[in-house]
Amino acid sequence: MDTLANSLNSLKIAEKMKKKNTAIKPASKLLGAVLNIFKEEGYIQGFDAKPESNEYVVSLKGSINECGAIKPRFAVKKDAWERYELRYLPAREIGTLVVATSQGLMPHEKAKEKGLGGRLICFIY
Repeated sequence: MDTLANSLNSLKIAEKMKKKNTAIKPASKLLGAVLNIFKEEGYIQGFDAKPESNEYVVSLKGSINECGAIKPRFAVKKDAWERYELRYLPAREIGTLVVATSQGLMPHEKAKEKGLGGRLICFIY
């Protein structure tokens, strides 16, 4: 069972149903880091952790068209980003790939700027 894929699917469905808030269970450090990147990139308004019920309550903006986990978690070399951008994103400069690097989780644009490779985690646009 892939909890990240289930969580991103819940997020996408809530967005398509025009909901303002949605609860995502179970909470994890990985999901928290991914939601933080989504917030920084402007796809969600914010999120609150509810440790007593092991969930995140996410405030939606209505700006997510598609999101999903990437399986298998492909390893990307620092100069091979374009191949995966073409595969998972609809057009140039639209969307974000979340990548796990040696310096932590970050958007693919930041990893390209720093000259890092890593493993693909998910995409959003």
